[in-house]
Amino acid sequence: MFHIVQYQPLRLITQNSLSSMYLKLMPSRPIAFAQIWKSWFSSHSLVGNKNIILMGPPGAGKTTIGRIVGQKLDCPVIDIDDDVLETTWNMSVSEKLQDVGNEQFLEEEGKALLEFSASGSVISLTGSNPMHAAGMQHVKKNGIVVYLDVPITVIMSRLKSMKVDRIVGQSPSVSLKDILQFRKQFYKRWYDVRILCGGDITAEVAAEKVLDAVKRYQNSELETFISTRSSRSGRSMEKDSDKYFSDVVTQGLASDGGLFVPERGLPNFTAGEWQSLIEATYVERAQVILERCIHPADIPASKLAEIIETAYGENFACSKIAPVRHLTGNQFLLELFHGPTASFKDFGLQIVPHIFAYCIPRSCNYLILVATSGDTGSAVLDGFSRLHDTDKQRIAVMIFFPEDGVSPIQKSQMIGCQKENAWSVGVKSDFDFCQTAIKQIFTNSDYTGFLTVEYGTALAAANSINWARLLPQVVYHASAYLDLVHQDVIPFGSPVDVCIPTGNFGNILAAFYAKMMGIPIRKCICASNENNVLTDFIRTGVYDLRGRKLVPTSSPAVDILKSSNLERYLHLIANGDGQLVTQLHNQLENQGHFQLQQDLVAGWCSEEDCLAAIHSVYSATGYILDTHTAVAKVVADRLQDRTCPIIISSTAHYSKFAPAILRALKIAEINQNPLSQLHLLSSYSPLPPVHWGLLETLKKKSNEDHQVCAADMSMLMSAIETLIQNHFM
Repeated sequence: MFHIVQYQPLRLITQNSLSSMYLKLMPSRPIAFAQIWKSWFSSHSLVGNKNIILMGPPGAGKTTIGRIVGQKLDCPVIDIDDDVLETTWNMSVSEKLQDVGNEQFLEEEGKALLEFSASGSVISLTGSNPMHAAGMQHVKKNGIVVYLDVPITVIMSRLKSMKVDRIVGQSPSVSLKDILQFRKQFYKRWYDVRILCGGDITAEVAAEKVLDAVKRYQNSELETFISTRSSRSGRSMEKDSDKYFSDVVTQGLASDGGLFVPERGLPNFTAGEWQSLIEATYVERAQVILERCIHPADIPASKLAEIIETAYGENFACSKIAPVRHLTGNQFLLELFHGPTASFKDFGLQIVPHIFAYCIPRSCNYLILVATSGDTGSAVLDGFSRLHDTDKQRIAVMIFFPEDGVSPIQKSQMIGCQKENAWSVGVKSDFDFCQTAIKQIFTNSDYTGFLTVEYGTALAAANSINWARLLPQVVYHASAYLDLVHQDVIPFGSPVDVCIPTGNFGNILAAFYAKMMGIPIRKCICASNENNVLTDFIRTGVYDLRGRKLVPTSSPAVDILKSSNLERYLHLIANGDGQLVTQLHNQLENQGHFQLQQDLVAGWCSEEDCLAAIHSVYSATGYILDTHTAVAKVVADRLQDRTCPIIISSTAHYSKFAPAILRALKIAEINQNPLSQLHLLSSYSPLPPVHWGLLETLKKKSNEDHQVCAADMSMLMSAIETLIQNHFM
């Protein structure tokens, strides 16, 4: 049996201590004294005294990859099967399994692992080691566990070629596929980092990925964030120290007024890595993508998995979470309305509250401030109201929405979603005022300092100006493409276009990020309503607000003139030149316009055309588009060239906009009461059912009230102080 004592720090090692160390090293295959010294010295800089522990299903290549990693680091390599179990048992693993049976085998295997110790080595676990909790806890104490994640279909093919017909846990009533799927829960429990190993990846490439993953795990200082108004070569505008993911989650907005972006950009996935996710569930895809974007020093993989499963587990009505539905011709709908509040905002705002609660310090209370043009409000209120009671005591949320600038159902939903730690405030102005007011509050250091000193409360944001809110949206754009591949609509690598109704620019920016990460998106098409400042900007390069006034429409989430996330896009196409972004922002604020060259595609849709699209699509297919999706459908019809599929983001459920739907379908006279509108939609049997959560929310909370404020900064700040006093004091 292998037993390697823990190495001493380099500065304390002497010739005598090395000789003593060699005498205590008793492998089944001898290792020369010179090799011990060389292996310790070469591997110490990467892992020190820790082990690199390779974990994965049988057939994942742990033994071969482990040997290559060991050669590259010039350090001991230990295969649990060959060097520990078979040496301990004096028989082969297959003979032991046949001798004692499944349950006893796991116990004896775990016992052997508990008696094993090593340092500075590469260890290849068995496929069943992770099923023994005590054994894994023991071995994990002194190691970095690397999960070799191989698709089940690839594993089954490998095992067949290896003529392996039985693994631990398999029986006549349990198939090989079922046992491999069952084991995934144990692998997810223990790993620190994951590498994706598709079917065509070589062991050499996998070994390099292991080393890269371990280096990333140990170097969190490389994954910092900067303000969009600072440059990558120097932080001239953002004077703060390094910011990490957990910092930007809690801070929200940079101190210079810019938005946080990853200093070194987003991770890139290879084609093989994306292909390994084709058969994965939405939750599995989300975890893989977010793990690569969030360093484990900020949120460990096991905690991130818990957050994702909580967010997308029972809170979404559709098991596919974000299904892709064929509409007509080469057009497909990405349905983003199956969450609890019936809009795409649920994808970020079911996750963000749990991320926020994990990242913030326990010594301070936090008030989340959010500006909303409609859908964000109810999603924020719902998401933060689902926190554990202890977290709700220290985290509250207040949303500001244009009192007369959202649909009646949206307003009723926001009022109905109020809870003990979540409040909504109507503002007698438009969304642009609400958003600007919140930015001014965040950058008012005197006011935020006063709240901290006087009330022990810090402010944070949950709009898509918060990086953690935007990041989960990248997942569904990537997942939609993978679904089309899985449905055999396209082979992997063939391009698609995406068309997205766009207001604050977060959703289309997330698609652009997915493209940067390796998803073959050809064109990102920005769809506007009559508030078409973005369309004009994308077509002409000129962002011009002079003389523009907001036009209320039936697609209120697009009723925005100043798009916050556009600043992240500008930073991207300016190659990280924060000074240019600052100049453009100041020019827009002071002169009402700026000009820049960029490469998106855009179109806009009138109210008349929006309603006509709802009617024509329903007449042809029986499917009802909401008003925002109808805007995107009209623009897609005009701009697509039909040489590839186009994915239209369906951002909300049609029942949130009942008056416009009833008007478009010419069903009946429209009652102003939101609950009556939903009842009317429900009673019309040819229509698909109204959203599962919307009707219940309005039924239960229809008589509740909310606070209304004038468009005055002092009144908004007073409302904030009142909430803090009532909830935290």
